[in-house]
Amino acid sequence: MMNDSWRNKHNGFQTMGPDGNWHKGGGILKARRSTGKILGILALVAVVLILIFGSTYQIREQEQAVLITLGQAQAVTEPGLHFKIPFVQRVRKVNTTIQGFSIGYDSNSNTSSADESLMITSDYNFVNVDFFVEYRYSDPVKALYASRDPVNILKNVSQSCIRAVISSYTVDDVLTTGKNEIQAAIKSLIVEQLEQQDLGLQLVNITIQDSEPPTVEVMEAFKAVETAKQGKETALNNANKYRNEQLPKAQAKVDGIIKDAEAQKTERINEATAQVARFNAMYEEYVKNPIVTRQRMFFEAMEEVLPGLKVIIESPSGDMQTIYPIDSFTNPGQSDSTAEGTTTPDTNSQDASVIDQE
Repeated sequence: MMNDSWRNKHNGFQTMGPDGNWHKGGGILKARRSTGKILGILALVAVVLILIFGSTYQIREQEQAVLITLGQAQAVTEPGLHFKIPFVQRVRKVNTTIQGFSIGYDSNSNTSSADESLMITSDYNFVNVDFFVEYRYSDPVKALYASRDPVNILKNVSQSCIRAVISSYTVDDVLTTGKNEIQAAIKSLIVEQLEQQDLGLQLVNITIQDSEPPTVEVMEAFKAVETAKQGKETALNNANKYRNEQLPKAQAKVDGIIKDAEAQKTERINEATAQVARFNAMYEEYVKNPIVTRQRMFFEAMEEVLPGLKVIIESPSGDMQTIYPIDSFTNPGQSDSTAEGTTTPDTNSQDASVIDQE
């Protein structure tokens, strides 16, 4: 009995005496019971807290969520506070803001990657081209479960489309004037590929960050080519300027020549019309008195053709009656010394002609 009492006290248990009361040895048992109650309460509080906080989730403005219920996914797109069943449903969130990645260079260290940037053009020239791709998640469920790494797939698709498009353009187009057209062609091809892959990603934009020849020597050669092109453009602009200055002058000269020709044409037509009218008038007079008109025309013709001759008019009987010096008509200031009835012609005249009067 004594051994049992000592063992109970040693183990922290109380013993009941002969009087029916508990004696020393029960303090440790009370402490253990109170500690168990506290742990139970803490466990209950923890479970309640887990149930409270595990049954709600928050979706921000630039996020979308995927609610997974026993392996079945459902998209939750409305922002705000939502509820779920703890331990049965779980939530995975997706950032829907525009994101991007670089191709051909490292955006963090700003170093070039020759494996991605080195490409060949349609005219068999090498060129380094750097791109930046912008994308966003359009379908969170497909983005999480359609593939393991959709962003990496998008990067591989972009590289394939970039090389396919660059290989169809010349090096001059890639380096200078064809960048916008190349970007549009690449974007269209990537969008087509994403529709076939159905990754839950949407391509926002793709831009060429830089394009240059792969070596220093080639870069210098291309700079020389660009300088020559600029010189060509300058020469063309100067030629166009000179042409624009000279064309109005030439056109003015042409207009002047045309107007002079038209004036001469009008003058000639009017002169010919007057001559025709004069000839018709002379013909009318000729019809009335043909002999006199014919003689008048003959004398006028002689005045023009032979101005130095003297005309002697002889009567039908052979007597010299009147001498009409032609120079008196052409030069009214001069007078002839030959008198009426003189039969001897002037010896100083160049020539003479005798006309019978009818």
